[in-house]
Amino acid sequence: MKNITLSAREEAIEKGRQVARSRKTTLNGLFRDWLEQLDEGELREQAYHQQMNRMEGRVRVGRRKFTREEMNER
Repeated sequence: MKNITLSAREEAIEKGRQVARSRKTTLNGLFRDWLEQLDEGELREQAYHQQMNRMEGRVRVGRRKFTREEMNER
């Protein structure tokens, strides 16, 4: 097993520790499990949701309401 060092906000680390305690594991164990569960599809889905969260409230299309066909045009 190889060791790595990570950094995160103190609040995020504490929340991670709380989740780990509730699952009867350690933060390290929680992270190890997360890494082992990753696959390319999950990474893509996670990146999509992160991007959508970043864009929320920032993208505007004006007052016009688009039809389903217009929204699906490529």
